Amino acid sequence: MNAFTPPPNVVAFGGGHGLAASLTALRQLTHRLTAVVTVADDGGSSGRLRDEFPILPPGDLRMALAALCGDDEVGRAWAEVLQSRFPGVGPLGGHSIGNLLIAGLWQQLDDPVAGLDMVGHMLHVEGRVLPMAAVPLVIEADVIGADPERPDETSLVVGQEAVALATGEISDVRLVPADPPAVPEAIAAIVGADHLVLGPGSWYSSVLPHLLVPELREAILVSRAQRILTMNLAPTEDETPSYTASRHLEVLAQHAPGLRLDVVVADPSFAAGDPHLDTWASALGARLVVAPVRMRDGSARHDPHLLASVYAGIMGL
Repeated sequence: MNAFTPPPNVVAFGGGHGLAASLTALRQLTHRLTAVVTVADDGGSSGRLRDEFPILPPGDLRMALAALCGDDEVGRAWAEVLQSRFPGVGPLGGHSIGNLLIAGLWQQLDDPVAGLDMVGHMLHVEGRVLPMAAVPLVIEADVIGADPERPDETSLVVGQEAVALATGEISDVRLVPADPPAVPEAIAAIVGADHLVLGPGSWYSSVLPHLLVPELREAILVSRAQRILTMNLAPTEDETPSYTASRHLEVLAQHAPGLRLDVVVADPSFAAGDPHLDTWASALGARLVVAPVRMRDGSARHDPHLLASVYAGIMGL
């Protein structure tokens, strides 16, 4: 990219820590960055606010905003404020300051996108944060062996937190409502994107949900942008404790028929010993890129600088 070439227009999908990791990497490459965030969280502060008020759960949106705060002293201070929580067990205990700020602006503006844009403007974030749907969503899953006393039976598990904590094998996952209205600004961002980035994150509650919103899925499927999938570093302890890397791709294909990818990014630690990973990547139309993206301390976290370097190579920057 030379001085006369505009930075790429990138849309990143996800929620929680996984999306925060990809945003922290991507913001090193471009300011033309949009986060499209899941809105199915029903635990903790978000769950309490969602129960009390008719609003989207703000937690994952807050984390994305914090990840896009500036790298200067003011930006880091604002990110810390957004993420901090009230102590104690009183009415405010456990609530994130950022969640309350977002909820308060939504009450004043009665427009989730306008409220998030205002927070972003206040904090001078690099990019834009959007909800993936205009209504709060519920994740429900069919789980084999959720009841330890009936290991062969399939049980219905309802709610993102319950799905994440369920024991057993998830065989199917759905959204309620099944056909939620997508946020028009999210569709417009996908249409104008040069690159679409999915993952990393909890597979069933952060990565797959975007492909279960019909309007979003269709926009992703027909987009001319390069589609990049970033794999997790290891099986997650909650939803996919025994999944190989290739099993993650298999689940993605099962829940989003017709999905085509261009690149799958995997760390050597997760790709090693999986002879089917390249086959599944090819089946989805993708080139497999195996490159170190793990933190050097060995923890199961993506290193934003290593990930940014890999993204830059894929995007031709």
